[in-house]
Amino acid sequence: MNTPRSRILLTGGSGFVGSSLAIHLKQDGRSVRSVQRIQDRSNAFAIGDIGPTTDWFDALADVNCIVHCAARAHVMNETKVDPLAAYRRVNVGGTRRLAEQAAESGVKRLVYLSSIKVNGEQTSTGTCFTASAPPNPIDPYGISKWEAEQVLFEISARTGLEVVIIRPSLVYGPGVKGNFLSLLGWLNRGIPLPLGAINNMRSLVGIDNLVDLVSTCIDHPAAVNQTFLVSDGEDLSITDLLQRLGRALHKPSRLLPVPASMLEVAAQLVGKKAVAQRLLGNLQVDISKTREVLDWNPPVSVDEGLQKTADWFLSHQ
Repeated sequence: MNTPRSRILLTGGSGFVGSSLAIHLKQDGRSVRSVQRIQDRSNAFAIGDIGPTTDWFDALADVNCIVHCAARAHVMNETKVDPLAAYRRVNVGGTRRLAEQAAESGVKRLVYLSSIKVNGEQTSTGTCFTASAPPNPIDPYGISKWEAEQVLFEISARTGLEVVIIRPSLVYGPGVKGNFLSLLGWLNRGIPLPLGAINNMRSLVGIDNLVDLVSTCIDHPAAVNQTFLVSDGEDLSITDLLQRLGRALHKPSRLLPVPASMLEVAAQLVGKKAVAQRLLGNLQVDISKTREVLDWNPPVSVDEGLQKTADWFLSHQ
C-alpha cells in the first residue's frame, strides 16, 4: 500500500498538527510533500492564500493521497465583520477547490482534518458525541467545517475521490497554544486557580494519538468515506487534568474548591462565558466506531501525553 513512489500532499504542514504529522509520516517511511502559504527555506511547496481560486495542480503532481490540515483556525476574539464568510472562503471554498483539482489529477484519497465543533460545543452529563449523531455546529468555524465535510462527500459521490473525515477533540502536546498553554504557565508559576471542585468530563487527544490515527486513515481500506471521532480514550475533569499536569511539571497544583456555579456567574459578569464553557462544561466523544472499524487504539496514554507536553513546556522556559 505504501510503495516507494507514493507521495502524500500535506497541507498546513507548518502548523501545530501538521508539523507533528510530517515528522510522523516521514519516520514511517512515507514520502511527504508539504505545502504552505509563503515560500521559506524549507522544502515546502508555496501555494499562496487558500481559497476558491487557489491553483493546486502543480502541488498535486504524482500525489496519491492528500492530508488536508490547513484551515482558517478557530479564534476566541474574532475581528472580522463577517466571520462566517471569512471561514467559508478558506475552509469551504478552499477545500472544494483542492478536492476538485485532486479528483482531476487522479488523487485516490483525501483525509480531512475537521473538528469536534461540527458535533457541537458541549454534551450533557452522561452522554457523548458520536460520529453518526446529527451535526450541531454553533459558531462560524464549526459551521464552515461541517459545510466543508458535505462538500467533500458531494465531490466523492460525483468523482470517486475517497474521503476520510477526522473530527478531533481538544488537541494537546508539544507546541500547543491557546488555553492549554495558559494552564501550563499558571501551574508552573504556582498561581492559585479556582478550579479544585469541577466535576465535568472532557475528552482530549494527544498529538501523538491524533497523528497515528491520521496515518492509519491514509491507506486503511475500511476508512473510505467514513467519519471518525478521536480522543485519548480517557476523559478527565478540569480538576483532574490540572492535578495531572501539576505532577508532570513537578509543581503542586494550587486549586481552590470554588463551586462551578459561582465561576459561571463570575464569567458571565466579565464577558468570559465562552472561556468558562470550555473549562467547566462537558464535552465527551465516543470513539468506539474508530476502534472497531479501523482496529485502532490510542497508542499513547493520557499521562504519557501530558508528560511529553510538560517536558516540552519546561524546555522552553
